[in-house]
Amino acid sequence: MSLNNLKTSGLQWRKARRSVNNGACVEVAPSNGQIFVRDSKDQDGHVMEYTGPSWRAFITSAKVGRFDLDRL
Repeated sequence: MSLNNLKTSGLQWRKARRSVNNGACVEVAPSNGQIFVRDSKDQDGHVMEYTGPSWRAFITSAKVGRFDLDRL
C-alpha cells in the first residue's frame, strides 16, 4: 500500500450534491484539518491534499468566478 493510500484509508469521500452521474466529478474528504481531493472515476489514483485555509480560499475564489475561462 502506498503512503498516499495509508493517509487516505478510511476517509469519508463525498461528491457535490449537484454532481451528475457522468464520472466527471471530484470527491473530497476532510480529515484532521486537511482536505483530500480525488478524481471520482479513478478512486485509486492520485490524491491531492490541502490545508483547510487554502481549500476555503480556493472555494471562495471559485464561487465568485475567479477561475472562469473568460476571466483567465
